[in-house]
Amino acid sequence: MDLAFDIDSPFWRLCIALLLGAIVGIQRGWVDRNEAAGSRIAGIRTYSLIGLMGGICGLLTVIFSELFFGFSLLAFSVIIIVAYIKSQKVKKNLSITGLVGMLITFLLGCLAVVGEPMIAASAAVITAVILDNKKELHTALMKLQEYELDAALRLLLISVVMLPLLPNQGMGPWLAINPYEIWWMVVLIASISFVGYFAIKIGGAEKGILFTCLFAGLSSSTALTLQFSHLSKQQTHLSGLLASGILISCGTMFPRILFVCSVVNFPLVELLWFPMILMMMGFYLPAYWIWNTSKIGSEKSPEVKQNPLALSSAFFFGLVLLLIMLLSNALQEWFGNTGTLILSAISGITDVDAITLALGRQSADELLLSTAMLGIFIAAAVNSLIKMGMAWVIGAKPMRKFVVVPIIGSVVLGSGAVWLSFA
Repeated sequence: MDLAFDIDSPFWRLCIALLLGAIVGIQRGWVDRNEAAGSRIAGIRTYSLIGLMGGICGLLTVIFSELFFGFSLLAFSVIIIVAYIKSQKVKKNLSITGLVGMLITFLLGCLAVVGEPMIAASAAVITAVILDNKKELHTALMKLQEYELDAALRLLLISVVMLPLLPNQGMGPWLAINPYEIWWMVVLIASISFVGYFAIKIGGAEKGILFTCLFAGLSSSTALTLQFSHLSKQQTHLSGLLASGILISCGTMFPRILFVCSVVNFPLVELLWFPMILMMMGFYLPAYWIWNTSKIGSEKSPEVKQNPLALSSAFFFGLVLLLIMLLSNALQEWFGNTGTLILSAISGITDVDAITLALGRQSADELLLSTAMLGIFIAAAVNSLIKMGMAWVIGAKPMRKFVVVPIIGSVVLGSGAVWLSFA
């Protein structure tokens, strides 16, 4: 018998099934380690054998018939149910977690042999983690408010249920309206408000704001600006930290632009790196100073008063995005290539990545590199100024002084760098 490792070999797959059972069994054995011998229903040995039994049943199912698996699962279920009933009479414990864990272990052993061993391994680890965090999960559930649970369910509704149902294609005039992209922005804004709410509640104001702005900087700093501006009116004493979070998130846009250009058309990076780095530092340096001067020290997590799911703001932004899609496509249709810079300015109102990708691809073919560079800079500058306008109009008064000066200074620095490149 050749014992060289081959993941498709029945022998090694049975070994994997045994090990998966042992992973779950170690956790269950640890929980019941102080109980007297013979009083435990199942520990590491039992769970290891259950995993192995599932693997053997899966192997026999392949050899004989699918009915074999059905009867095996039924027989195993009867055995553990009888054991559970007898144990309940002694311990008076109504929890069926152990019973479900054994059923899962049996199925994972079968999956490891006849299906996907990597998926089975991942599921075994997740099962062990869930079983091991009983106390933490129950504590979190006790702290969860009804309106927070309602917000989580609504977020799942608009993302997991509604988003996949929308067509991901252009519709309407000039095929400008993409329902999937518009609704994705609605989901993104709602998700940022949701993540920010719990980050501040769990980690405190400083850590929560920092985590949220880093998270949003990789997805949508515009959405974060909108949410943090609303939050600054509700919790004015956090205006400094929130303004710093906006600047950090918005500053992440510039290295993201350089990364997109390096992937699409690297020569663009040679023209853009200096103004983009200058603008990035124009955001990061003031953000660092504001953060240090606005720290709230040992103050505990503030009372979080805002709605965990800012759907009204998300819907409004989705409507604005819809109008911008129509307008930008109209300009492109009416002015053609001469409307590139106008289109860049219009696109920068809501998004920079899309126009960066488009101009980067065009500059690799017929569009001049200098025109593409100028268009990307205009989009980034307009986008920065739009965020400043959001903070000015929506945010609290203390936030304005923290946001306006750094953003204007950053745009001026970038404009000077671009002007020098054309001089």
